Amino acid sequence: MNTNNKKNIVIKIGTTSIIKNDKVDITLLKSLAELIIENKNQFNFVIVTSGAVGLGATKLHYKSRPKSLKRLQVASAVGQIELINQYEKIFKDKNMNIAQVLITKNLIDDREQFVNTTQALNELLSQEIIPVINENDVVATEELKFGDNDRLSAIVSIIVNAEKLIIITNKEGLYNFNPDKNKDAKKIDYIEYDSNQLNELIPLSKAGEGMGGFSTKIMASQISGFSGIPTHIISWSKSNLSKAILNEKVGTYITASNKKIRLRKLWIAYGMAPVSNVYIDEGAASALLKNASLLSKGVVRFDNSFKIGDGLSIVFNKKIVAKGIAKIDSPAVGESSVLIHKDDLIIL
Repeated sequence: MNTNNKKNIVIKIGTTSIIKNDKVDITLLKSLAELIIENKNQFNFVIVTSGAVGLGATKLHYKSRPKSLKRLQVASAVGQIELINQYEKIFKDKNMNIAQVLITKNLIDDREQFVNTTQALNELLSQEIIPVINENDVVATEELKFGDNDRLSAIVSIIVNAEKLIIITNKEGLYNFNPDKNKDAKKIDYIEYDSNQLNELIPLSKAGEGMGGFSTKIMASQISGFSGIPTHIISWSKSNLSKAILNEKVGTYITASNKKIRLRKLWIAYGMAPVSNVYIDEGAASALLKNASLLSKGVVRFDNSFKIGDGLSIVFNKKIVAKGIAKIDSPAVGESSVLIHKDDLIIL
């Protein structure tokens, strides 16, 4: 937890917003810096930025965003330098310190690394240093990738216990239909994070250079919403961002749960990497809803062997209903009573 008693806001900026005409949008960065200055007495800010791969691809004269992992890594390595240098230049001119933070999925999967990342980010905020975060595509493998910065921004929001997550994209918000293909599409102003309406939104619009589309933004808002953090999805303008910071009507506002969930359990839900699905019967599913531990006798089967301390996804009726940490090795299932203690279990 940061110690300067200010609330934290995470701002995620997509590739199509930060890059204009194959270059970093300096006007956007200057306006962003000005807004942070205007609100710095009330909020700390964390920036999750895309754009490195796009910048690198342009500099290397790639015709499009690279698809192979090796070319993606090369483009990211080249582009990240220019991206962070532009942030540093603009924010230094405004007398603000930034810190480059590159994250890979394994830093979140592993409990000790997750705790270290949490402490580092909160220490930066306590010293009023603005973390500028991106996925470390240079060293990430397919197994160690978040896949998009929307999900990363939701995880970062959990880590810093954000007041809200603001996602800046090239659309005004979420729509009931793809606005690029349907002239009757209407923007959704307000939506519950756990509503069927949000689950049923079909992400038909692609973001162009970036990997994240509507679907990744919806999933990010569900992660943050479950964790008690509302999400604002807006298009870029200084006015739009100012309104989102001040909780004024703009874009699409996605609500959050009012439940208080400990950070460790949120890590189990969205950080920990499960090694196996565990399929349970109706009796076990009912018991979990009553805050009970998961007993071995309720297990129907599991996909992979596991050991004490491994992460498990709990499946009932073809849906992941919970996640937890194994209290026993898989060969002991059926012999020992408790598979996952309730303190190591979270219902999704």
